[in-house]
Amino acid sequence: MTKNSDKPLVVGLAGFGTVGGGLVRLIEENADLIRRRSGRDILIKKVLVRNAKKARNVPLPDGAELVTNPRDLTDDPEIDVLVELIGGIDNARDLIDRALDQGKHIVTANKALLAEEGLSLFQKADRKKRILRYEASVAGAVPIVEALKESLTGNRIQSLMGILNGTSNFILSEMTSNGLDFDVALKQAQHLGFAEADPTLDIDGHDAAHKLILLIRLAYGVHYPYTALSVRGIRGLSALDIRLAREFGYRIKLIGQVRQVPCPEEKADAKECGEGPVRLEAGVFPALVFHKYLLARVGGAYNAVRVDANASGPLFFHGRGAGDLPTAGAVLADLLAVARDERPNNTGFVGKELPKAAIVPPEEWRSCYYVRVMVQDTPGVLRDLSGCMAAEGISMAQVIQKSDEGQGVPLVFMTHETTAQAMSDALQRTLEAGLLKEPAVYFRVLGGE
Repeated sequence: MTKNSDKPLVVGLAGFGTVGGGLVRLIEENADLIRRRSGRDILIKKVLVRNAKKARNVPLPDGAELVTNPRDLTDDPEIDVLVELIGGIDNARDLIDRALDQGKHIVTANKALLAEEGLSLFQKADRKKRILRYEASVAGAVPIVEALKESLTGNRIQSLMGILNGTSNFILSEMTSNGLDFDVALKQAQHLGFAEADPTLDIDGHDAAHKLILLIRLAYGVHYPYTALSVRGIRGLSALDIRLAREFGYRIKLIGQVRQVPCPEEKADAKECGEGPVRLEAGVFPALVFHKYLLARVGGAYNAVRVDANASGPLFFHGRGAGDLPTAGAVLADLLAVARDERPNNTGFVGKELPKAAIVPPEEWRSCYYVRVMVQDTPGVLRDLSGCMAAEGISMAQVIQKSDEGQGVPLVFMTHETTAQAMSDALQRTLEAGLLKEPAVYFRVLGGE
């Protein structure tokens, strides 16, 4: 790359909403710091919007022009880097694809696009020798992308788990701290601007899943298809389970997790364990986290990521996961890296193609479990439940029986470690035996520090 230490970095900004407005503010407010850190100014030349007549909260930068035709950004030879903040997949993909064809670097916050279709964009950026940076796509202000791509490259990542969606964490925090029902907590999140009118991506776990896919790519240098990821959200989670989990000393959190798992001895044939360079167990799911662990203490709309690596040991990253300035600050950091003419290192691994990960099937996941069943208050029911568990090799560690809730008696127990398949089979046995008044509720139990 040609060094341009005194030439301003010229930016084409696609999207002038919350984050785009925050970026414009930061570039203006931090102009002296930008020059000291990069030796260059950052100038926004054009801003792509859908409606140029719409009133905006942040003034247009001096000398910048509002445009509505994407090619005014992608085809302008003076623009060095495209900042994509429009979101979505199809339009954003087409915009980035053409900008790469025109020789532009890319900075984006689009986790959905990079998770579902990012592989081809990374390959194209590699062919074009262009930078594609995306710190703002995961956890807002938390610098986890750069940490995995640069600071931790001397480590083997053993596991990574985190709270990757602020909306869901806010809802769960309100349910835990204030005893709210799920629907009430969701409406409160929408009223405060933490949740969209359609909260599907957040509460059904898909937003966290998009981010987890990017972190897997950075941590292990493999392609884990988004469609192969196990995803379970928090929609309709019961305040009763929040309350009962607390009695055991736990908090329920929506967790995104990946961990490297060795091939079991009974699968000596490598083909049975998959052909990827690493064997990974990954998914998004609600889980019980012990109240003294740091992840359990992450409240409100904050995000957090715990990384366990063979050299560094456990590391914990925590901060604001969304919002105008936190996210804009991450976008600006990426722009500064481009301004310093840093060489492309888009996935943190060399090579044009990332190998596909070997995937541990969800039914083989091992964990302790929290289980709540609604039963009739009759003699022998606990014995019969224990028998169904024992038939699948599951032993109970703790049991709590509560008073009648009107639809039966809640019987809650924690199990010793077992597989997801064994747990599913055992609960199916209890259902077929007529022991349950409604299907059981169960969650994984996780540890940490």
